[in-house]
Amino acid sequence: MIESVLVRNHVRRGVGITVKALISAGIIALAVILPQLVHLAAGAQGGVEWLPMYLPVLLGGCLLGWKWGLGVGILSPVVSFALTSIGGNAMPAAARLPYMAAELAVFAAVSGLFSGKIAENGWMAFPAVLLAQVAGRLTFLALAAIFQSVSPLSAAVVWTQIRTGLLGMVVQAVAVPLIVMGLRLLLIRDRG
Repeated sequence: MIESVLVRNHVRRGVGITVKALISAGIIALAVILPQLVHLAAGAQGGVEWLPMYLPVLLGGCLLGWKWGLGVGILSPVVSFALTSIGGNAMPAAARLPYMAAELAVFAAVSGLFSGKIAENGWMAFPAVLLAQVAGRLTFLALAAIFQSVSPLSAAVVWTQIRTGLLGMVVQAVAVPLIVMGLRLLLIRDRG
């Protein structure tokens, strides 16, 4: 969606890259801060139930497209892990980091595939988010099943986590498209 706005406004390539990099950095920062706030308010279980890092990553995909979204999806848990490890309470946990990076990469890439369509019709954010959520969660489950003999995360544990996070997923399936649609209206308001 951002790419469409940049093209429509004839923004030079270098400036466009800077804009997308700044937006990406802001989304990654939100993906680090939001889980901290949820964990403070609701404890560790709040993170499993509300999945706060997923919301910014889904936004990133919808807004930035699949390429930049993919970077946001991979970097969000990695940056969070690096920064929170300094304080001695790594989030996500080291054992979950590769799974979460893969899952969020899929979230952002799939939702990002719809970015151009969202620029044309904001309602496309709903299927973008839903398909991204399903694909990402299936990726998490499949990776856990494949690597369960060498990882503390089994398919059964992951399935339990997926069920625990259903409410958070439903909330995000509504909230993210509404946020994207609102941002779209702000960004295209000058279109004649």
